Formats: sequence, C-alpha cells, structure tokens
Amino acid sequence: MYQNSKLSTNNNLRNTFFSEIGIGISANSFLFLFYIFKFICGHRPRPTDVLIGLLAIIHLLMLMFIAFIAMDIFISLRGWDDIICKLIVYLYRIFRGLSLCTTSLLSVLQAIILSPRSSCLAKIKHKSHYYISCALLFLSVLYMLNSSHLLVSIIATPNLTRNNFMYVTRSCSILPMSNHMKSTFSKLLAIREAFLISVMVISTWYMVALLCRHRKQAWHLHSTRLSPKASPEQRANRTFLLLMSFFVLMSVLDGFISCSRSMFLNDPTSYYIQLFVGHFYATVSPFVFLSTEKHVVNLFR
Repeated sequence: MYQNSKLSTNNNLRNTFFSEIGIGISANSFLFLFYIFKFICGHRPRPTDVLIGLLAIIHLLMLMFIAFIAMDIFISLRGWDDIICKLIVYLYRIFRGLSLCTTSLLSVLQAIILSPRSSCLAKIKHKSHYYISCALLFLSVLYMLNSSHLLVSIIATPNLTRNNFMYVTRSCSILPMSNHMKSTFSKLLAIREAFLISVMVISTWYMVALLCRHRKQAWHLHSTRLSPKASPEQRANRTFLLLMSFFVLMSVLDGFISCSRSMFLNDPTSYYIQLFVGHFYATVSPFVFLSTEKHVVNLFR
C-alpha cells in the first residue's frame, strides 16, 4: 500500500471506496451482533460460530483502520504525527494478516468437523478448538513480529519531501529501504501467504472430496431423491467452498495489481483499485455467512 508519488483525489473512486467500507462495517457489525444475540438467547452454537464471530470483529476493525487511512489519502488531513502513523498502519497490517489466518483456520476446522470417524482427523476432532486456538495465537505473534519493522520505518511525512520517500498516506511515509531489506520482507510475506492459502485450498479440496463421496453413497441409497432439500453438510460445503474460492480469487487479483503497480502502473488510480479489491472480501464475507443462517433468511423473507 505504498505510493511513490503524491496521491491525487478522484471523486468517483473515492465515493466507491467509502461506500464499500461503509457496507463492510455495517455487515460485519450485524454479523457479530447476530452471534452475540444467539449466544445470549441460549442457542446451541456450532463449532465454527466462534471463528466466524472472530472473523467478523477482525474485519470490522480492519475496515475501520483502512477508513482512517483512506480519509488521509483522499481528504488530506495531514494532522498525524509519528506515533499515530506507526500505530494505525501497524494495526491495520496486523488485522489484515489475522483475516487471512482466521479464514484459513476456519476452512481447516470445517474440514475436521466433516471428517468421518475412520479419518485420522477424527482423532483430534474433540480437541480441534484447542489446536485451532493455539495455531491462531502462534500466527498472530508471527504476524506481529513480521510487521514490527513498520514501527520503525513509518514516519510522519516531513515538510521538505524527498523523492526517495515512499508515501503510505498524505500524512505518513515510509523510510527508504535497501533492496536487500525489500527482498527479505517481500519473500517472508509471499511465503506466509502462500502457505496459508495452500492450507485453505487443501482443506477445501478435502471437504469437496468428502461430500462428493457422501453424495454418491446417498444416490446409491436413493435418499437424495426422497428429499429435495440439500443436507446440512452440503449447504456447509457450498458456503465454505464459495467463500474460500472467493478469497483466493481476491488474493490473486490483489497480488496481480500490486505487482503491476510496482512494475508498470505506479499511479494513484491503480492504487485506489488495489484498495478496493483488497477489502472486497471483508465486505462480502458477512453476507455469505448470514445467507446460511435460517433465522436471518426467514427474517428478510
């Protein structure tokens, strides 16, 4: 999210981006409050409810921080000092990383839940929440350490700007780094995201394979012909398959636009498009989760 030249304002792109942020904050707030309401009312929670609620609050905070950043990009407040710049940019990067971690672990948890008793995953099913919590804690600490260089390199943009400063917002810039440092951080980021996305793809493929086998058995017993409705497992599979596929697609587009900006299209318009694409998943995902809740569906009906 760095810009080598000063950022200019485009009203149409600005309004589109702030509309996306507003919809995302509203949807994630509603999703989080919905799960809180379910818990208060005594509904039996599903194993994935805790992670979905956590993902909602992570997306809510991430979108709130990017809203502050976007205000300084488009409106040019220029009222931030070093501490505010470091804090906002660092926390935004942490929550964006946690979004990837939680989504990946959510797919793993769903695969464990759907695994048959004969599977090796069934042995850890009763302790899955413990392992998922430990993995999330470990990945959170890893993200905090990997992004700690921002606490040093992010500064308030000096009055006498130089060409070697890289702009994050109008108020904040990043100190120039050597090519070796840039390469090191880029490789660490690429390895981390490639690993988590690979875990997500493998767990999603495992779920699809399980439910395809289950469907073949159901057809053999003629049970699906007697009931036109999809089973809960099939509905869960469709939801998570849709969500994971969408997340991977948005990640690929974000990476493609980022590479294009660094190589060919380093201009404000491509930067705004990257901001829009990079937060589209956080805006859409709560609607996907809410579409599987029969209480919400019945309410809108």
